[in-house]
Amino acid sequence: MFEIPSLNENNEKILCEMNGKNADMGMNIKVKFLKAGESISLDDKNNETAVLLVSGSVKFKWNGKEAEGQRANPFEMKPYCLHVSKNTPFTVFAAADSEIVIQQTDNDREFEPVFYAPEDCLYQEFGKGQWEGTGYRVVSTMFDIDNAPYSNMVMGEVFNKPGRWSSYPPHHHPQPEVYYYRFDKPQGFGACFNGDQVYKSVDGSFCTIHNGQDHQQVVAPCYTMYYVWMIRHIDGDPWFKTTRIVSPEHEWINKAD
Repeated sequence: MFEIPSLNENNEKILCEMNGKNADMGMNIKVKFLKAGESISLDDKNNETAVLLVSGSVKFKWNGKEAEGQRANPFEMKPYCLHVSKNTPFTVFAAADSEIVIQQTDNDREFEPVFYAPEDCLYQEFGKGQWEGTGYRVVSTMFDIDNAPYSNMVMGEVFNKPGRWSSYPPHHHPQPEVYYYRFDKPQGFGACFNGDQVYKSVDGSFCTIHNGQDHQQVVAPCYTMYYVWMIRHIDGDPWFKTTRIVSPEHEWINKAD
């Protein structure tokens, strides 16, 4: 599914709801826009929560601790993310107009809150020396099963270079995944391949990816595409970096120069 969501009365874009819209993703995901001086507080009794700063300036407060994050735009490789278990109240205060992504899913385990600054995130380059650089992108990971085995979620970011492909070669996995897109210019665009469907990805759009759907992305020349990628582990079948299943007809690409 692909959609350009609209803002609701709370200045939010709802992407998924476990008991409503796109329930088969198994996550609550929304994009929240905060005006300078505004704040949001949460204390969920059933779900773990991750809050990612996409742009702006915010202060995170939890358990008597606080940390700040500043990010002029999504294309600065400066993710700040707070990840908490259920029964952990926290507040995000906006010192300037800000955009945050909130990801949640059910999790019976309780764990100590973790704050991720840019230096705490894993950055990986893919495709730089292959395919004449046409698949070159930078992928950052806030948390996955390697550094957060207590979590039922994965969160990261992709920085898709102009005119190049990402999430490539075409692949799929059983775990549901959601992409939320931003472009460096509002008129920027790309293409989202999701199963047998192809959509024009634009600023502020998102897609939901189901079991078995090959998904790969491309962006038009002269535009940079950024997207947040979010996965819900399947109970008993979590997502690993090796979970990517390349379709047989495309397996040769992995060995191509």
